[in-house]
Amino acid sequence: MYKKSITYTDYNGNERTEGFYFNMSKSEAVKLNAKYPGGITEAMTEAVQSQDGQKIIDFFEELVAVSYGKKTPDGRRFIKSQEVLDEFRQCPAYDIFFMELVTNTEEASNFFNGIIPQIQVDNMAASATEPNTAPVLMPAT
Repeated sequence: MYKKSITYTDYNGNERTEGFYFNMSKSEAVKLNAKYPGGITEAMTEAVQSQDGQKIIDFFEELVAVSYGKKTPDGRRFIKSQEVLDEFRQCPAYDIFFMELVTNTEEASNFFNGIIPQIQVDNMAASATEPNTAPVLMPAT
């Protein structure tokens, strides 16, 4: 889970600081990984290295849409819905957050690494030590 504290000025002129939560479940990561040839990690790398602004925007817009939600007070659920996503997108904090993602490589990397499931992180680390292997989301059985 990735938590981002954002300070913004609301539409009444009040300065606020709030925590916003992002999380991608393993099943969501599997679906997203299958969507991109070479997987989600390669898609992110290609988007950033291409310096294609629209590709970068589209990629991070999708990651935000898949990962944004609200954690219940008891911690049992992470609620994701179109309504919850729209509420975030309509908040001035979204603008601040999104602009950081598409203009700050370190923030984009922190976000990406914070939302992907641990199995993806483990596979990325393993592939870095093994030449000619690409990270995989699901280990072979």
